[in-house]
Amino acid sequence: MQTSISQIKSKMPVLNSVLDTDMANFWLQRFNAIWSVDQALGRVVAIDQSVASMSSLKIKVNRHFQFGQAGQHHPVIVEIAGSRYERSYSLTQIDAQHVLLSVKKVTEGIVSSYLNEKIEVGDVLEFGQPYGDMCLTNQCKELLLFAAGSGITPMYSLITQWLIDGASYPVQLFYWVKKHEDAAFKSYLEQLQQQHANFKVHLFYTQEPQADSRLNESHLQGLSSLEQSHVYACGPAAFVAQAEQLLASAEVFKSEAFSLNLEPSETTGTVQVTLSKSNTTVTIPKGQSILVGLEQQNLKPTHGCRMGICNKCVCQKVQGSSRNLVNGSTNHEPRNALKICVNTAETDLVIDL
Repeated sequence: MQTSISQIKSKMPVLNSVLDTDMANFWLQRFNAIWSVDQALGRVVAIDQSVASMSSLKIKVNRHFQFGQAGQHHPVIVEIAGSRYERSYSLTQIDAQHVLLSVKKVTEGIVSSYLNEKIEVGDVLEFGQPYGDMCLTNQCKELLLFAAGSGITPMYSLITQWLIDGASYPVQLFYWVKKHEDAAFKSYLEQLQQQHANFKVHLFYTQEPQADSRLNESHLQGLSSLEQSHVYACGPAAFVAQAEQLLASAEVFKSEAFSLNLEPSETTGTVQVTLSKSNTTVTIPKGQSILVGLEQQNLKPTHGCRMGICNKCVCQKVQGSSRNLVNGSTNHEPRNALKICVNTAETDLVIDL
């Protein structure tokens, strides 16, 4: 049906001028909710909520969906109460038509709460193009994966790809969660360990009565070939920063942080942010992301993942000082690229928005 509509439109200019893309999508979706002329859409066909505060959605996607590489993220667009929201999540390809989307509920998270509490089988999601470089390389001799909380989702995708590629080199997964019921894919990972001698999983529970320690040097004691290993880390900013420090000698180190370092700045107060393109100046608090500050002033800058990964919010900092909320680094230089979703203003800023 989709192909025939496209062929008809290309051969009949009059129809093409009358039946625009939006109208074509409207009528196509009366027949099938994920048919579209140009949109990458997916329909939820199954929901697994066996892990505390996490839903795993099996989604059937249409022909416009672009499968990314294992470890990459997709923008996921949902409509909630008449407003469109975009967040980025790591997906795992199940087969030629299906992907798995696992989402941990975040306190006060609009989209994560919706995907855990309101989403139903049959609901439709829209997707953007995949992005990110935390992908497997052909030169890997040993793979070490470090995950905390929902940081397991890209690791699950990488492990799936490792199996598809033949599971020819050793893989170790170090996975931290708060409690036993928070461990996603636990049974699968333990079964995988039994089936493959070169796969090991290490599970740590930080809030059980006999709590395991958080990532530290002791967890590296059995790693004899770190300098020849490829290391991937995903989790909260503090976890990723610790991993980067401890595993700096790895042959390859790749990481992604999905939360910001919300420790307050040494100074408090407000700053002036001037948007040069619109000649607008607003006052925002120090210590929170520039994006959030602008949104609180009823401004709507372009953004995507809100994690500093997709680069949709990047603009040029004309002048002023900023601090990265993920790693704590500061930047005082003018004419630098600035990710407003993961940076706070340390001084008055002029940005090219």
